[in-house]
Amino acid sequence: MKFILILWFCKLLAMLVNLIDRRRGTNYSGQMALRLMPGFVKGFKGIDFDKVVFITGTNGKSTTTNMVRNTLVSAGRTVACNVEGANMMAGVATVLIKNSTLGGRLNKEFLVLEVDERSLPGIRKVLPGCRMGITNLEKDQDQRNGDPDLIYSKFEAAIGPDMTLYLNNEEPRSSALAEKAGRAVWFSVAENARRFAWHDDYALTLPCPRCSHPIRFSRYNLAGIGPFRCTHCSHASQPEPQVRLTEVDFEAGTFRCGERQYKVSYTDPFYLYNFALVLAVGKDLGLTDEELDAAFRGFVNPVSHDQVYHWRGKEIRYLQGKQENPEALQSELDVIARDPRRKAVAVGMYKVTDFEPHYAGSFYFFDCDFAAIAQGNVAACVAFTETICYDLAARMIYAGVPEDRVTALDTEEPGPVLELLEKTDAPVLYILTNTKHFRQINDYILSHGGTRDE
Repeated sequence: MKFILILWFCKLLAMLVNLIDRRRGTNYSGQMALRLMPGFVKGFKGIDFDKVVFITGTNGKSTTTNMVRNTLVSAGRTVACNVEGANMMAGVATVLIKNSTLGGRLNKEFLVLEVDERSLPGIRKVLPGCRMGITNLEKDQDQRNGDPDLIYSKFEAAIGPDMTLYLNNEEPRSSALAEKAGRAVWFSVAENARRFAWHDDYALTLPCPRCSHPIRFSRYNLAGIGPFRCTHCSHASQPEPQVRLTEVDFEAGTFRCGERQYKVSYTDPFYLYNFALVLAVGKDLGLTDEELDAAFRGFVNPVSHDQVYHWRGKEIRYLQGKQENPEALQSELDVIARDPRRKAVAVGMYKVTDFEPHYAGSFYFFDCDFAAIAQGNVAACVAFTETICYDLAARMIYAGVPEDRVTALDTEEPGPVLELLEKTDAPVLYILTNTKHFRQINDYILSHGGTRDE
């Protein structure tokens, strides 16, 4: 009876919060439920654990979760999903509160959940879902997560023989988890025109997650992702993954998987792995090629943050993303490197102040390849934000940008950065920041005569 009373109270609370402030609606009712009853999630009924799909990993969780949900809904299935990205226990509780009857029975066929890596063991303990897709497992938020081996150990603790894992065939850490599960489905991307190549001396080695000897890549599709083998043990990419994307045409927005050609709206290299994971999940759940293709054609990513502005005769390409791991940042740098036009580039990396001690590291910028930009048609580079800007400027110079084209601005105000970029002869200005500072930069551009493409 206690569970039912808390459920009713939190359903009412969720409705009120959505009316007052939708931004708080992602997990507030779940937080309250767990405060009143720590084991609240265990009280829900009618959950088919074979139709619970967890999506976790370092990069791409939110995008992939939205893709899986969209694919199932497009195929006529009903889905409960934390599309807002609240991916810890309170977010899971909120999803169940909003998608259950007054008696606590899940009223959707599938439950698709983005799950924070550190929260995974606790969530699976109360919600023993049988399917999990892992995008990748790489260095991330070291002030919170420490070394990737720590997250690897948490994944190990959450995986059991009752689980099916959907694993990146070209990412050494997460692919090693196959031995912990009852079954593994591998997804892969073939070599394509936008394969990644290191241009400077900062390429890093990777230890094997099984024996700690060096991993060797035969090539890279993304930084740190590509066909690999361990130099000591048998750990290596599977020669015949179940899902493999081939014949990628970036201009046409198509790729092939098996006998089917798929048309998609997003073709940046990282998206290919998102689509490959969704194909692995969808095919395993029995969706047809036709259903998958139709879903991909209609997919719009609600978490995309890239913007295009026009300001004082220049085009501004504003790229925002998670800047707490090198792979996410490298994807943004690759976009700039592929643009042949003359351009000026501003990179802002901010202190992390989620909890104390505040973190001002810049190692992940050193783990990225900036030389491809330095060797291109770059008019100027600006490193900004307090404290970190000097490290960023040094990294740009190490990559080959002439010192007289590099400026360090010890500020987080957008005005000085944009005014400096405007003075260059570049018609295209690239700005990279994390997503938290979008509103500040967006408002400055629009309030100073700029317009934004919709």
